[in-house]
Amino acid sequence: MSVAPSRTAPRPAAPLSGVRIIDFGQYIAGPGAAMVLAELGASVTKIEPLAGDQARHIGRYGESMVRAYNRGKRSIALDLKSEAGREVAWRLIAGSDVVIQNLRPGVMDKLGLGAAEVRQRHPRVIYLSISGFPSAGPSRDRPGYDIAAQAESGLMSVTGEPDRLPQKVGVPIIDAAAAHVGAQAVLAALYGRERTGQGETLETSLLETALHLQAATWCEYLGGGPEPTRIGDGQPHNAPAADVVPTRDGHIVLSAYAQEHWQRFCRVMGREELASDPRFATNASRVAHRAELRAVLKECLSGYSTEECVALLGRNQIVTGAVRRYRDVLASADLQASGMLVEAVAADGGGYRALGLPYRLGDAPQPALAAAPECGADGAALLAEAGYSEQDIAALRQDGVIA
Repeated sequence: MSVAPSRTAPRPAAPLSGVRIIDFGQYIAGPGAAMVLAELGASVTKIEPLAGDQARHIGRYGESMVRAYNRGKRSIALDLKSEAGREVAWRLIAGSDVVIQNLRPGVMDKLGLGAAEVRQRHPRVIYLSISGFPSAGPSRDRPGYDIAAQAESGLMSVTGEPDRLPQKVGVPIIDAAAAHVGAQAVLAALYGRERTGQGETLETSLLETALHLQAATWCEYLGGGPEPTRIGDGQPHNAPAADVVPTRDGHIVLSAYAQEHWQRFCRVMGREELASDPRFATNASRVAHRAELRAVLKECLSGYSTEECVALLGRNQIVTGAVRRYRDVLASADLQASGMLVEAVAADGGGYRALGLPYRLGDAPQPALAAAPECGADGAALLAEAGYSEQDIAALRQDGVIA
C-alpha cells in the first residue's frame, strides 16, 4: 500500500548541496559557470588576485559583471605568486570537488595550479578550464574574448545588413553561453564521479561554444549549402521568417513561412488573395519576392499597434514577438511571472535585483543567493575553516599574502 506524500513534507536539499567549488575565474565565463552551480546549491569560493577580479576595474559595466556572475559566493584575495599564497590555494582545493578557471592561457600552469598538478594530487577533483581557443589548436596561447569568438566562428559574418560592416551580437552572448556549457560539463563529470570515484579534466573554449551555437547553419554548410551571408532581418531560405515589420508605434518580428501559417495569416488579415498570388503562393516564391512581401506585410500591419499585432496574431497561432526595449521587458507580465527576477541581498542590508536561472526545478522557488562579495570579504573566515589560526591569518595579512 502506497502512502501519498504529505503536502507539508520538507523540500529536498538543493541538488548540489554539499558540493564545493573553487572559482579562479574572472569576467564572465568562469565566474558564470561557478554561479550556475551555486544557484543549484553548491558552495563556491572565489579566489581573486589581491587587486580583485579584473572586471572590478573596468568601469560600470565591469561592476555589473561582478554583480551578475558572482552572487552566492565567498571571496578570498590571495597573492598566488607567493609560496604562502599558493599553499592557501592548495588547502582550499584539497577540500573542494570542482576547480574552475578561465585565466589567460598558461597562467595556472605557471603557478603550479594547472589541471595536471591539481588532479595528480587530488584525483577526485573535477577541473574545468575555459579558454578563448581550443587547447590543441595553433591559437591556444592567444587571449580570447567574446568578440574574438564571435568574429572567428563566422557569427559576425552572418550578422548585420548585407551592405554594412559585419556586426557583433548586442551582448557578450558567447561568454554567457560558455558559462552554461562549462556548468553542464561539470554536472556531467559530477554524475560520472558517482560511478567511477574519479574526477575529470574538462576543457571548453569560447570559439567552440560560438560554433556550437550555430549548429544548424553549420550543418547546412557542411552538407554542401552555400556560404552563409548577412541579410539583416529575415532568414535566407524561408519567408516570412524572422522578418521585422513596422507597426503603428514600434516593430514586431514575424514568422509565418509554413504554408498553413501563411494561409492563416492571409485569412486573419482579410487578404485571402495573397495566398494565391503567384509571388507569394509558395515559400520559394515568397523568398524570391522578399522585397514585395515585406511591403505587403507593412501594408497589412502598420495600422495596428505593436500590442494589437501580438494579440491578434498570437491568438491565431501565428508566431510573432514585440521588439521590446529593456524597460518594456522589465514591465512585461511574462518576465514577472517567470520568477527570474531575484533579489541579491548584501551583508550590510543593501542589495540589487538580478536574473536567476532560466529554468525551474519542480515548484521550488528561485534560489535566493547573497549579493556578490567584495574582494576578499571572506578571507579570514575561509582561512579559519581551512585550519589557519588567528596568528597565522594575521601573519599572512602582514606579509601581504591576503588582502
